[in-house]
Amino acid sequence: MARVQRARLCRALAEAMAERGYAATSVEHVLKRAGVSRLSFYQLFDSKADCFVAAFEQARDTLLERVLAAFEEVAGGDDPVECFERVISVYLEVLVAEWPLTRLVLVEVYAAGPGILGRGREAETAMAGAYAQVFGLTDARGMLTCRMLVAATNALATSAVAANDPDGLLALRPQLVEHVRALWECGALSART
Repeated sequence: MARVQRARLCRALAEAMAERGYAATSVEHVLKRAGVSRLSFYQLFDSKADCFVAAFEQARDTLLERVLAAFEEVAGGDDPVECFERVISVYLEVLVAEWPLTRLVLVEVYAAGPGILGRGREAETAMAGAYAQVFGLTDARGMLTCRMLVAATNALATSAVAANDPDGLLALRPQLVEHVRALWECGALSART
């Protein structure tokens, strides 16, 4: 029961923050949305910030799990750029489908303070590793290129999410694919021999 209430509170916090933002969301907003008592909330969390950390980690893991599953489906394809295109399509579609979680992970995290920002690094590292796998990169230079690709994608996505523009987020796909194709063709995403 506690696990279910915890998940419900985390989801309610993400939804409330998608509407109001971190600073304007109170514990009361979360309680009303979740249908959970104040006592139950404080049995599970010490504060709104504590609930945010749990919600952030849950959201990050949910989004990452769905995107990495897409990587598994396309891994080993003949054309790495086509694999990237399928994965980036899934990534952007997942972000739109899970808008409250997306806003929590990409936007509200900055309002929550510097202590939480580092918790997204594991996800970025996993994404960079998946890109490296798609492009067959194993050296330090290739990994840095993949990390830069993840960081640039996240920055572009964050701008669209902060503007509350899901259509703008989806519109990134052709631009990203075109740029990755150019990087591939010039050798920036291919293994050095």
